[in-house]
Amino acid sequence: MYDEPRELTRQERAAIRKLVTGLCANYDSEYGCLPLDCACYMLGKWWTSAYCKYFKNAVLPTAPVLEAALLGRTRPDTCNCLVCGMAFIQQGKQRYCSTGCQREADRRKARERMREKRYGGKGM
Repeated sequence: MYDEPRELTRQERAAIRKLVTGLCANYDSEYGCLPLDCACYMLGKWWTSAYCKYFKNAVLPTAPVLEAALLGRTRPDTCNCLVCGMAFIQQGKQRYCSTGCQREADRRKARERMREKRYGGKGM
């Protein structure tokens, strides 16, 4: 299941840090790992091998691309948002990464539609 252990990239370490500090229920900025009563193991991680069980089972699935990279699974297909250009995992016919981008695209379409209506399909 796992490939041979390798050193984590800078982006992977930053993503792990962001996940731990933002989503891990066992992490406290003042005390570190609450169940172990020590510094968080995942924040000092440099190699792909052993992971905190809670991080692996509860936090890592929220970032499927990182999960695939760390656990040696096939990387899910990603596509770029048509508004902001950010990569995301497409679900069904989804074309935008968030509802905010969806609203922005709808606003742009409505503006273009009204422009065509006002000027009869001719450009300005």
